[in-house]
Amino acid sequence: MNPAPFDYVRAESAEQAIALIGEHGDEAKFLAGGHSLLPLMKLRLAAPAVLVDIGRIADLSYIREDGDAVAIGALTRHSDVEHSDLLAAHVPLLCAAAHEVGDPQVRHRGTIGGSLAHGDPASDLPATTLALGATYVAQGPGGRREIPAREFFRGFLETALAPDELLVEVRVPKVTGAGFSFQKFNRRAQDWAIVGVAAWRVDDGCGIGLVNMGSTPVLATSAMAALAGGASIADAAELAAAEAEPQADLNASPAFRVHLAKVLVRRALEACAG
Repeated sequence: MNPAPFDYVRAESAEQAIALIGEHGDEAKFLAGGHSLLPLMKLRLAAPAVLVDIGRIADLSYIREDGDAVAIGALTRHSDVEHSDLLAAHVPLLCAAAHEVGDPQVRHRGTIGGSLAHGDPASDLPATTLALGATYVAQGPGGRREIPAREFFRGFLETALAPDELLVEVRVPKVTGAGFSFQKFNRRAQDWAIVGVAAWRVDDGCGIGLVNMGSTPVLATSAMAALAGGASIADAAELAAAEAEPQADLNASPAFRVHLAKVLVRRALEACAG
């Protein structure tokens, strides 16, 4: 199916993009890699009157060290995240998760900011950055503000971004030396995860994020607390779905998703320990 008619304008800076969104209001949408928005438009599930193309704003594509964090521009491609030496040294879980996004064509076009701003709970990077305790930087007409990952995802495809705000940066704390694992169960290669798990662990901390286990990405805080309290990996994994509200679809029942979450969390934590 073809999308509804729309106007197209290209922004040369974040400031211009925000001004254009403000000018056109609710009828406008940002376009980055296009892998989330364009399929919805083709299905007529989204029909913006104006697309503001931000894909060529070079200032929003970078990966750089910033104290005890790594700062990633929102327009950084998945492939750049996947192959970043800096991330491999300090946040290797993010590289591993980026490697699982779609196929090479998708990874060379899609952006980390686009994935996060779309807020799809079945996507790999929202749950991964949630597990890592990331902070997202949004820019609007009044300047920039920081949004903790725990407060960013509000509902299905709903985030804390205001209509006139643009996600410009992702700040991920360093977890140098941590064990890590990204586990993904799907029926075919490159399919969306039926369930996915992003996990990291060091002596004094851990993080576990769940993919496709609710209307938002899920932080498995009960399992994390159990580990911090000295529980075994097996016992902690039994609590994997405590915060989740999995939905039924053509691929899995809620009960099957809960079972998968427990199995994948156990595998991920064992890999972290190995």
